[in-house]
Amino acid sequence: MLKTYNQADNSLGGLGNLRRLTYFVSVVETGSFTAAAERLGITKAVVSQQVARLESEFRTSLLVRTTRKVQPTETGQAFYLRCAMILREAEDAFDELAEGSTDPAGTLRLTAPFDYGIGIVVPVIAAFRQRHPACKVDAILSDQTLNIMSGNIELAIRVGWLAETGLQARRIGTFRQLLVASPSMAPQVAQLTRPEDIARLPFVANSALRDSQRWNFARSEIERQDVTVQASVFLDATLAVRTAVCQGLGLSVLPDYAVQDDLAAGRLIQVLPQWRLPSGGIHAVFPAARFRPAKVRAFVDLLVESEQLREASNGSNR
Repeated sequence: MLKTYNQADNSLGGLGNLRRLTYFVSVVETGSFTAAAERLGITKAVVSQQVARLESEFRTSLLVRTTRKVQPTETGQAFYLRCAMILREAEDAFDELAEGSTDPAGTLRLTAPFDYGIGIVVPVIAAFRQRHPACKVDAILSDQTLNIMSGNIELAIRVGWLAETGLQARRIGTFRQLLVASPSMAPQVAQLTRPEDIARLPFVANSALRDSQRWNFARSEIERQDVTVQASVFLDATLAVRTAVCQGLGLSVLPDYAVQDDLAAGRLIQVLPQWRLPSGGIHAVFPAARFRPAKVRAFVDLLVESEQLREASNGSNR
């Protein structure tokens, strides 16, 4: 049974309000009633009137209006996030209906870590677009963990160890952590026999990591060694650390997908290869209990194929 609210005409509440979500979301995203009206192809008066009636029915202020800009209130921002998600779901549903349940369609919105995104995800985007030219891709490559429950992101690629709860995840691959150095450090590296020996060499730390100077090495189930290094350089991005190591600034630990080409080309060398560092997972993460469009499934399948080829290549090179 549909709820009714403070209104004389029930047609203005319940499902009748769903039409106004588009008006309200457009105003928040464009920052003005005029721009929202232009986006929707209707008059400014209609947009203003419908949003005002929405506020009146629910006896709450959703927007702060100034002469220069329209901004959501705290309540309005929370309402906007829910509305945006609802409209994204509707867009996905219509895309699926128009193209058939198995045909990817619409714009895929995803996020991935910057380094993994540059090396792995962007080539997969190219393959995805070639296979599904009707689809568009809107990707945010960032080392910040973005909130995929905002309604704007349909797929997040997480590299490492999952800490989020309440989300659906599919493991698409793994990565190894490798201790690497520039060939210019080969004479110093040749003198290393155990992980504890690296403490006396310069080290480049990735300050984006939770603990960038403490590493756990293992050669067997019973032979393990914890090492704390004293870094001389701190950088907050994986690709920056990789460049610093290539320049001979010190040793560092980097994911295999970030250095596999450098190792193959001889720009980097692996240090103490007989000792292993913990491997991490690569996951595709989805908003919980969300309809998963064909475009998302198709992209993840391509990413899985790419990871399988990469891991097979790494295995043959070990």
